[in-house]
Amino acid sequence: MGNSWFLGILIPIFLCLLFSGGSVNGLGVNWGTMASHKLPPQTVVQMLLDNGIKKVKLFDADSTTMSALAGTDIEVMVAIPNDQLLAMNSYDRAKNWVRRNVTRYNFNGGVNIKYVAVGNEPFLTTYNGSFINITFPALQNIQNALNEAGVGDSIKATLPSNADVYNSPANNPVPSAGRFRPDISGLMTQIIEFLARNRAPFTINIYPFLSLYGNDNFPFDYAFFNGGNPVVDNGIQYTNVFDANFDTLVSALRAIGYGDLTIIVGEVGWPTDGDKYANIANAQRFYSGLMPRLAANSGTPLRPGYLEVYLFGLLDEDIKSIAPGSFERHWGIYRYDGQPKFPLDVSGQNQNRYLIPAQNVEYLPQRWCVFNPNANDLSRLADNINYACTFSDCTALGYGSSCNNLDGNGNVSYAFNMYYQVQNQNVLACDFEGLATLTTQNPSQGACNFIIQIVASSSSFVGPSLMGMPLFAVLTLVLL
Repeated sequence: MGNSWFLGILIPIFLCLLFSGGSVNGLGVNWGTMASHKLPPQTVVQMLLDNGIKKVKLFDADSTTMSALAGTDIEVMVAIPNDQLLAMNSYDRAKNWVRRNVTRYNFNGGVNIKYVAVGNEPFLTTYNGSFINITFPALQNIQNALNEAGVGDSIKATLPSNADVYNSPANNPVPSAGRFRPDISGLMTQIIEFLARNRAPFTINIYPFLSLYGNDNFPFDYAFFNGGNPVVDNGIQYTNVFDANFDTLVSALRAIGYGDLTIIVGEVGWPTDGDKYANIANAQRFYSGLMPRLAANSGTPLRPGYLEVYLFGLLDEDIKSIAPGSFERHWGIYRYDGQPKFPLDVSGQNQNRYLIPAQNVEYLPQRWCVFNPNANDLSRLADNINYACTFSDCTALGYGSSCNNLDGNGNVSYAFNMYYQVQNQNVLACDFEGLATLTTQNPSQGACNFIIQIVASSSSFVGPSLMGMPLFAVLTLVLL
């Protein structure tokens, strides 16, 4: 054994001292868990600590996640999903939720809960008003329940909203003309008044990437922080869409008399796959511009100074809905297995280096499922590809994505392997009516990674029925 035990302890400590300089003041991350194989919560929490990230925004209040966060002093935003908003219209139910998910952790060595997110972008136009009438009552009940429980001074209810809740008119598309969307203007005014009365922040999600997505006429450089012809508004020069979008909200708040309300940026980031604009280079460019601005506390023209910002997101999530686009499963600054994708300096000092990865990740064996070149009957090939991609994630095969350059056999192999891996390398998952075979030779090509899945605990593996990729999209991806 010698001194190997000592080195085993010393090396991780040395790496932490060498690479973790702490994060930008006010910087947090979104920790989503829509993955077929989740990293253990303790592993993710240690990853946050190793990188000096002191704030995390969740999309629920899962007890295993909360237990892992206990005692760390990481500031936490827990959440009530949209499908629970109606239940929170009952004050008794709201009080029970607060007892079960907030005050039970409110002890020395517990969880440092700072906010409760009531819903997630409930006023999206794509929801067709489904949550219009139930969101504000839920927000009121949760904040009142926090107040009644004696924690309302330190824990605030907030409403994470998409940037489509406000806009500028088409004939005057500048930040100073920002107003809340006409169909919800009255409701937003009531919500803002309530938040201000309770000294709670308004949380907004801003996605410069979406300005580019599906809009080839949008000025490319304006989506980032180091280029683009400025938009001039009352003498103020806006050189990027983030500042312009944020200040459109500030103007909307000013218009109803609450221009000083605290604003949190609940989600901002850049995906790395699933679209021609979603790639490592663009993501790194975006974050390399964002981080120094946050570190400098430069804010925006109408709101200079400190900003509290949560990156979206921490990890890739392979079972997220792709209704908005295939990029939805690739927002992570880390891959599915907790390995960093690109250099990123969360201290904002332009010393870009890879974040400390998740430690002690256990992988399945080095085996891949690929197309069988000796297969004779190809009549059922399309059906089998369809099945594989319906129950796994084939979004990397799409136009402009990381695996878009594979040949026909490569497309088939990628689809078969994704299904095989999500099924924990079950030998029966690599048959496809004789069209597939196993290999120990890594079939990855260039930027296209044929993954080996991580070992899933019994509590983390999600069955394939939840993958939910539309069949027509699958065939389009792999048969073109």
